[in-house]
Amino acid sequence: MTKSTAEANREIACKLSNNLSRLLREFSRDFERRIWRALEARGYPDIRPSHSAVFANLGLGAVRVTELAERAQVTQQAMGKMLKELERMGYVAREVDSGDKRAKEIRLTERGIRLAADSLQVMEEVRGNFRDFLGDR
Repeated sequence: MTKSTAEANREIACKLSNNLSRLLREFSRDFERRIWRALEARGYPDIRPSHSAVFANLGLGAVRVTELAERAQVTQQAMGKMLKELERMGYVAREVDSGDKRAKEIRLTERGIRLAADSLQVMEEVRGNFRDFLGDR
């Protein structure tokens, strides 16, 4: 028995939409969406997903813009733009590098440290939600 064109197209569409890479992407997007919503609810409505390039690579010490951009795999210009925005919002501070007066060091402010701590709590809550739904394994 041969399939009609419509049946064959439906079968192809089903296989394309139900593959592991697409499902993992959807899982990742849902995970991130939950984190950003929870951070907004905790008082960080100005933080966007693009800012994670800074926070994921900054840590609690001081770092130069060039190093931060390299870690995040973005241009120095893009990193500089994000840092100006985060500095204006009070999450990071730029200070003259004590070892090289031409360079700037980037540090988290108290508000940035609170955001980092809240982010860790939110991530654990979201993981817990998925653990409850999917199980430990």
